[in-house]
Amino acid sequence: MKKLFWAATAILVIAAIALWRLSSPPGAPTVTVYVSHDQVFSEPILKDFEKETGIRVRAVYDTEETKSAGTMNRLIAEKNNPQADVYWANEPIRAEVLRQKGATAAYVSPNASGIPDNFRDSHGYWTGFAARARVFVVRRGATPQPDSITTYLEPQWGGKTVIANPLFGTTTTHVAALFVLWGDENARAFMQTMRDNGVKISPSNGDSADLVAHGEFAFSLVDSDDAVSRMRQGRPVELIYPDQGADDIGCFIVPNAVMLIAGAPHPEAGKKLIDYLLSTETERKLALSDAAQIPLHPGVPPPLGLKPLESIKTMKANYSEIAAKLQAIQPFLKSWTGP
Repeated sequence: MKKLFWAATAILVIAAIALWRLSSPPGAPTVTVYVSHDQVFSEPILKDFEKETGIRVRAVYDTEETKSAGTMNRLIAEKNNPQADVYWANEPIRAEVLRQKGATAAYVSPNASGIPDNFRDSHGYWTGFAARARVFVVRRGATPQPDSITTYLEPQWGGKTVIANPLFGTTTTHVAALFVLWGDENARAFMQTMRDNGVKISPSNGDSADLVAHGEFAFSLVDSDDAVSRMRQGRPVELIYPDQGADDIGCFIVPNAVMLIAGAPHPEAGKKLIDYLLSTETERKLALSDAAQIPLHPGVPPPLGLKPLESIKTMKANYSEIAAKLQAIQPFLKSWTGP
C-alpha cells in the first residue's frame, strides 16, 4: 500500500508541475512560440529566455512525423485567429510561405544588425540566424574527393553515392535553389543524370551520413551538423564544402528564421523573444551545442570543425523565389523519386 501511495503521490506532483508550467500567474507576461527547430536544441534556449526575462514561454514543437511543416500548417489554419506570437523555423522557406500568405508581421529587431542582408527579408517579415551549410560528408580515403555537386554526375561514382529524399527537408530546399539558379531545363537534366548514374535515395540527411560512415557509399550531400556529429563520434568521415572555386556556384546556406505573427496576442513579448533569438549570445550557444549551427553575426566563433560564414563561398540564394519554386517542382520530384 505504501508503494502505491508514494507512486500516486509522485504522479500528482509531476502533474502539478506540468500544470504549473502550462499556466501563468495572473498578470505574468507570456509568449507563445511555435518551433520547428529540434526541441532538444531549442528548448534550452527558450528556458534561458524565461530565466533572464521573467516572461513565461509556451512552446509548441514540431515532431519528426510532421517533418517541420506541422507548426507552419497550424499557423496558416489559425491565420484569422492567431494563437502564436512567434514562429521559430528551422529554415527560411516556411517563413517565406507564411509571409506570402499574410500570416506574419514586419518587425526589424535591433539585434538583426550585422546579419547579412541576404539572410533576412528586406521588410522585416523574417530574419535568419544560426545556419547550416549544405556540405559533403565523405568517406575517409575516397579518391578523388568530390568538390562540386556536379561530382554526382561523374561515371566513376556510378552507384557509389547517396542523397536524402528530395521530397523532404533541406534537400528539397537545395534542389529548389538549383532550379532557381540554373533554370528548369538545366536543373532537370542535372537531376536526371544523377538518377541515371545510380544515386541511392535515403530517408534523411542523417541516414545518408550514416551510410557513408558505414562505408556503404563514398559521399553524400548533407547538412553540416550531420557531418560534424559523425566526425565527433570518431566515424571515418570528413567534411568538404562544395563549389568553392572562383567560377563555382558556392555552398548553399540554410539559416534558422524567426518572425512575428500577424495579430499576435502578445506582440511586445514576442518582439523581446525575437530580439533574444537574434542575439550574438544565442548564436554562440547554438554554435557550442551539438546543433553545431554556424553564426550569421560576424565575430561569433563557429562550431568546432566548421568554418566561419565569411570564410565560405556561399550560393547567391533568393529565398522568396526558392519558396515559390519549391511548390512548382513537387510533381517533378515525385516522379524523380519513383516507385
